[in-house]
Amino acid sequence: MLHNRVTPNLLMIILLLGGFYMSSKITREVFPSFELDYISIRVPYPGASPEEVEQGIILAVEESIQSLEGIHEIVATAAEGSALVRAELEEDAKPQKVLQDIQQEVDRITTFPDDAEDPIVSLDAIKRSVLQLNLFGDTTERLLRDTAERVRDRLLQQKSITQVDIRGGRDYEIDVAVVPGMLRKYNLTLDDISNAIGSHSVEIPGGKLETGGGEILLRVKNRSSWASDFARLPILASETGATVLLGEIGVVRESFADATRSATYNDKPCIQLDVFRVGDQTPTGVSEQVKTAMAEIARDLPPGIDWAVSSDRSEIYKQRLELLLKNAAIGLFLVLILLGLFLEHRLAFWVTMGIPISILGSLLFLPFFDVSINMISMFAFIISLGIVVDDAIIAGENIYEYRQRGFSYVDAALAGAKDVMVPITFSILTNIVAFLPMAFVPGVMGKVWRVIPLVVITVFTISWVEALFILPSHLAHSKKKGKSILFAPIVRLQRGLSSRLHRFVKNRYTPGLRFSLRYRYITAAALAAVLIITFSYVKSGRVRMILSPRVESDQAVVTATMVVGSPLSAMEAARDQLVDALAEVADSNGGDRLVQGVFALIDGNSVLVNSYLQPPDIRPLTTAAVVRKWREATGGIVGAESVRFESDRGGPGHGASVSVELSHRDIAILEQASAMLADNLQQFSSVKDIDDGYTPGKIQYNYKLNRWGESLGLTSYDIGRQIRNAFQGGIAVRQQRGNNEVTVRVRYPEDMRQNEFTIENFLVATPAGTYVPLNEIATLDKSRAYTSITRRDGRRTVTVSADVNPIGDSGIVMAELNKTVLPGLARTFPGLTYEYTGRQAQRTESVGKLGEGFLFALGAIYFLLAVPFRSYIQPVIVMIAIPFGIIGAIFGHMLMDYHLSLMSMMGIVALSGVVVNDSLVLVDFANKQITRGAAPLEAIASAGERRFRPVMLTTLTTFGGLAPMIFETSRQARFMIPMAISLGFGIVFATLITLILVPCLYMIVEDLKKMGR
Repeated sequence: MLHNRVTPNLLMIILLLGGFYMSSKITREVFPSFELDYISIRVPYPGASPEEVEQGIILAVEESIQSLEGIHEIVATAAEGSALVRAELEEDAKPQKVLQDIQQEVDRITTFPDDAEDPIVSLDAIKRSVLQLNLFGDTTERLLRDTAERVRDRLLQQKSITQVDIRGGRDYEIDVAVVPGMLRKYNLTLDDISNAIGSHSVEIPGGKLETGGGEILLRVKNRSSWASDFARLPILASETGATVLLGEIGVVRESFADATRSATYNDKPCIQLDVFRVGDQTPTGVSEQVKTAMAEIARDLPPGIDWAVSSDRSEIYKQRLELLLKNAAIGLFLVLILLGLFLEHRLAFWVTMGIPISILGSLLFLPFFDVSINMISMFAFIISLGIVVDDAIIAGENIYEYRQRGFSYVDAALAGAKDVMVPITFSILTNIVAFLPMAFVPGVMGKVWRVIPLVVITVFTISWVEALFILPSHLAHSKKKGKSILFAPIVRLQRGLSSRLHRFVKNRYTPGLRFSLRYRYITAAALAAVLIITFSYVKSGRVRMILSPRVESDQAVVTATMVVGSPLSAMEAARDQLVDALAEVADSNGGDRLVQGVFALIDGNSVLVNSYLQPPDIRPLTTAAVVRKWREATGGIVGAESVRFESDRGGPGHGASVSVELSHRDIAILEQASAMLADNLQQFSSVKDIDDGYTPGKIQYNYKLNRWGESLGLTSYDIGRQIRNAFQGGIAVRQQRGNNEVTVRVRYPEDMRQNEFTIENFLVATPAGTYVPLNEIATLDKSRAYTSITRRDGRRTVTVSADVNPIGDSGIVMAELNKTVLPGLARTFPGLTYEYTGRQAQRTESVGKLGEGFLFALGAIYFLLAVPFRSYIQPVIVMIAIPFGIIGAIFGHMLMDYHLSLMSMMGIVALSGVVVNDSLVLVDFANKQITRGAAPLEAIASAGERRFRPVMLTTLTTFGGLAPMIFETSRQARFMIPMAISLGFGIVFATLITLILVPCLYMIVEDLKKMGR
């Protein structure tokens, strides 16, 4: 390409303009999208206790799918009224095939209870939420729900809005309430009424009638939709033609499902609309469309109903994008300054052009790897910012040196590029190999972070093309121009710096290097001692290891789990206590400058209060401080089994700090063991929000048919159906009405279903048409039902969880648990097993896989270095920089007050490829000098002196590109900073050490060669 100026220029233009074009087309999002490796089987079983769900559904599903290929683990939960079985897939499994296999096996099950609904088998997917739209006001539940339906319909009419879900509302039902007296009057059962409704409210296609005039469709259409329609349905008819209508037997009304569920926003009844993005829709586009549409829709809202947007991901996207772009811009500026200070200005310009060419050029190819513009990919670009110019610096410096020797521009470019082609190629390959292990980290963390190697490898590949083909061509054809007044001050500054650097190398570094080479064994031993001391310090536990730094959310969240069966009044009291405590914190800390709005949701026995905070640059307190003050202001909550305060909901480091799963076949033993473990966790001062995983269930009445009942012709099924229909209700019809499914339920009136007197005086209809008291034909046994039953691979489990603050103490807590507490539990309860789940399991699995990847990277780097060196020993010399890079990474974490984390480990693995590049160039230069006849000592000393400037410049540009991120104070970037620390400090420390150590080891090897001769 050197003799063809058009080709490299066209290639450069294609990469630049193509990248600009693709930057407007590529998908933009906060975090990368990915599929979960889980398949869920959900089976509703209304009214059933967890134990009935386990026996009737869970066991059958587990048995049917446990031997299927591609399933790694099965976790099942039996709750009141529903079963959930989740199958985790093997990493190499084909999700769609496993989904079909599971669906077929579940469809073959014929033993499900009669009242169990159809199973729903689905591949779990993450919905990409953009914002929540709160509709709230002092009005009725029905008006709020109807308004939410209308708002949703109008939002879905917008071009950029595809998916909107309603949250916080109960499902529609039509309630048919019949008192026992009316049943006896007409000699009916609730089953009779349900069957009559189902047979009259129908819509049945009857085929078609083919006539000479054309086809005529036939249809029986007698479908009822509203309560008033159902009230007019005939239930009984006499021989004379008289009918008894449903409305004459019972009260028929529009209602909602019997679920303890209610939501408020700023203390007013609320329904929330979740707006999601689909496909290539962007958070910003969807958010703007919602706000524009709501400005018009708001005019038609009923009086008293207001709206507010919360948890707007587009704002998060903008904030974090601005943060990363700011750091990228500062990093780029620092790199430009460094290049401008040390390189001739034309050379600096063309070396700098390697950054936009490589980064923009990568955007042409990233869509083929399904990579979007998000926080992680932006961070990957920042990582590559300083590294990407290293090869261009080496090539440019070498070309410039040939020019200084008197070569023509074309000959200097040809000789200079050819001279460093091999070390540059292999340095790029070592970089790629070092980043590859990040692509194989398992779990959700791996799916998020594997974007980094895809981006970085693409950028490095294009930078290789740019450094060896585009850059030499531009330098070959750059014309020498006269001195410019504009660049005169820069030239004087460059000459001054160059002179000082030259004096430093001549007067300081070179004598120091020769002194070290003279005492090379002492130097190597001293540095080896530093290595051993540092790793011993880490091994002692003084450097803490965590999964990921916690990233503060813009939401402070509290979840209170109440005793199962708590009355609604107790749930509302807990909610009000939490909301009032938050108001107290807000009033004393800025009011509206702290809190935007408060959403509270009561669902089952759970109370969730979500405080939407102002952006970080507005609110006077951090989210962690808000949570701490909120916990203090709340105090104890009466009737709460557990209370969990969160400042990092939804972030990479969220979740309980410690989660221990206990497993045993006897659930009573699990209850005792979990309580004992929770008591032990209470002994740690840093442990908060302990949840023993066990909540006492509801009181349960168990009826068993006696001999007299059997003599009357009754069966257990008969009395079970009659009790179920009276209290749970029989489903007469389930049909679609508009966008919603509506259930018609027939049962006793609400006041009767809330009174024990009803069950104590319950009358059972016999086959003979008579009625007998339930307590005379069945024996009663009172017990307590389980809240839920969790199973993992066929064994019952309970998970004990807790938070640790500060999070770095998690390792201390776990060490004590492993040493005494958990082994003690196993001895106390024979047959009990335990394992860590959640963050600990993720960390162990991820670090294990990353360790395997690190070993692979080291082997691959050795192979790549051995090929150009044609030596078995010299690659080891070059790779000695890696452990010293790790020392630098550890010192960097200690200096910046960060714990080591999974991101730190990823940075260290990536560092192993980057840090060898300078040593590679050093040893390669020494080898060439020896080939030309130089003595080994002079060759390596000359290599250190001649390559000092490019080595230091590549190190400084790499650190300069990462420095803004390393010193970033925003809490939003905390989870990414550890990787930047590992790379930045690692390469600086390794470079400083290897400029001395590598020459010493080089000479030690030469000494060994002499001894071998």
